[in-house]
Amino acid sequence: MSPFLIDLATLEPGLNRVELECEAAELGLEPAEWQGRVRGVLDVEKSGEQVSVRGRLEARAGVDCVRCLRTVELPLEPALEVFAERAGTSRRIAEEQELERDDYMKFHDGRHLDLRDEARELLLLELPMAPLCRADCRGLCPRCGADLNSGPCGCSSSAENGSGGR
Repeated sequence: MSPFLIDLATLEPGLNRVELECEAAELGLEPAEWQGRVRGVLDVEKSGEQVSVRGRLEARAGVDCVRCLRTVELPLEPALEVFAERAGTSRRIAEEQELERDDYMKFHDGRHLDLRDEARELLLLELPMAPLCRADCRGLCPRCGADLNSGPCGCSSSAENGSGGR
């Protein structure tokens, strides 16, 4: 069975707790950038042919600090929310495709609800545009490239005195 696929036949009507887990690669995420497994703890409410999913994903991404270039592990716990209805007859296909494009409504086949795309997209959107290893990261020396978090570099004193060889 595919990862992040909810078997609707096993759910009772009403609220159900579902836990899903898989490797990052199974969601289409680059394994070199994602450490460990992706986990979902979800409350799935089944009401007739309608299904609502609310919960959290848990994952760890390896990102490079934009100042010092160190790779740091970033824990992510984004909220997941999906609403789904059973796919209807062929005359409603165009309407269903339009609703799915809104990223708010999803359709299922009555047996399974596949959340792979939603999980992958949510995790990728949760990554910061400019990650930092820490808020006070000093970065790299623009002259010699030394990591200033480890202490001053050898060229910093000459740069401060203005004899920086321009």
